[in-house]
Amino acid sequence: MRLVVFNWQDRTHPQAGGAETHLHEIFSRLVRRGHEVTLVVCHYPGAKRTEMLDGMKVVRIGSRNTFNFAALIWWLRQRQRGSYDVVIDDINKIPLMLPLVSSIPVIGIIHHLFGKSIFAEAGPIAGGYVWLAERLIPTVYRRTTMMVVSESTKGECIAEGLPALNLRVIPNGIDSESFPMTVSEKSSIPMIAYFGRLKRYKSVDHVIRALKIVRTSIPDAHLNIIGRGDDESRLRETVTALRLDDAVTFHGYVNDDAKVRLLSAAHVAVNTSQKEGWGITNIEANACGTPVISANSPGLRDSVNNEVSGLLYPYGNIEVLASEIVRVLKDSELRDRLSHGAIEWARSFSWDASALATESLFQEVISDNSGS
Repeated sequence: MRLVVFNWQDRTHPQAGGAETHLHEIFSRLVRRGHEVTLVVCHYPGAKRTEMLDGMKVVRIGSRNTFNFAALIWWLRQRQRGSYDVVIDDINKIPLMLPLVSSIPVIGIIHHLFGKSIFAEAGPIAGGYVWLAERLIPTVYRRTTMMVVSESTKGECIAEGLPALNLRVIPNGIDSESFPMTVSEKSSIPMIAYFGRLKRYKSVDHVIRALKIVRTSIPDAHLNIIGRGDDESRLRETVTALRLDDAVTFHGYVNDDAKVRLLSAAHVAVNTSQKEGWGITNIEANACGTPVISANSPGLRDSVNNEVSGLLYPYGNIEVLASEIVRVLKDSELRDRLSHGAIEWARSFSWDASALATESLFQEVISDNSGS
C-alpha cells in the first residue's frame, strides 16, 4: 500500500503528544511490513522541510496555526494524487476536511473530540474555532471510515452523529520491550508520579492540591511531575502558593530510561485529565509495575481496569483523589495487588497488534473501494 498521512505534528515537534506517539508507532511498523508512507505535518522553527523519519518520508508545510489550510493546498497541488491507495486524515483538534477534496479513499483517525472541554485549554476565540470546526465532522466525514482508539471515543462520535457502522475501535498499545514489565523496588519515601504534558485541560493542579491533603496524614509524600507544557508556570505558582516547594519536583522532559526509572520508583501514578482519547501514559505506568489512580474521564476510563490495574475517581473531586492516594500509599496489600494487576493489564496491549489491525482495516477499505 502507498499511504499518505496528514497529522498536525510529527513526534519531533516540541508540542508532540500521545497522538504523535500513536502515529509513529503504528505507521513505522507498516513501513517495516513493506508499505510506503508519506507523512504530511506542520513545519516548526529549526525543522527540515523534508526528511526520512522512522522509515516515513516526512513533509513539513505551513505552521501550527495554518496547517489545516496548507494541507488542503498541498494535496490539491499533488500531480501524483492517484498513485496513493488511501489518505489518512488524523483528526487532532481541527479536522482537515480531506474527504471534500480527495477522489481516493479517506480514512479518519479520531483520538477524542474536544467539544466544550476545549475552552478549558484555549480562549473563547481559539476555543470557539475548534468547537465550530468539530461541529462539521458529522457532515463532512459521514461516509468516511473512522478509526477510533477507545469505546469512549466511539460513543462520542456516535453522539455527534457519525454512523456506528463506520467506526472501528483499534486501541493504543505499548512496546513491552521498552518497559520492565515487573514490579521494581520502590522509592524509600511515599512517591506519587504524574507523567504527561502540562496542559490546562489535563488539570495537573488537581494532583498538586490533592498532595496538600495527602501530606496531612503522610507528611513525607512527594510528587514527581514528569513532562513539559505551557501550563508549567501556573503549576509552579500553585506549588509555591500551597507551600509545597519541598514536596514537588518538576522533571521536565526526560528520556525513555529516566521515564522508566521514575515511573518504576513511584508507588502510584495519577492521571487527572478532563478528557483523553485513551491514556497511553496509564498503560506505560502499569508496564513499570505502578498502579494508576485516574479520573473517570472519557478515554481514561478505557485505559484503567478499575480495581485491577488502578482506581478510578470522579473527575475534579480532589478530596476523593487525595483519599485514594492515601489508601494506596498506606495499604501495602492493596498496592501490591494493584501493582501486579497493572503488569498483567499492560501485557494485553501491543503496538504490533494495533498495527496489524490497522493494516487490515486499510486493506479492507481499499478493497471495498476498488470493487465499487
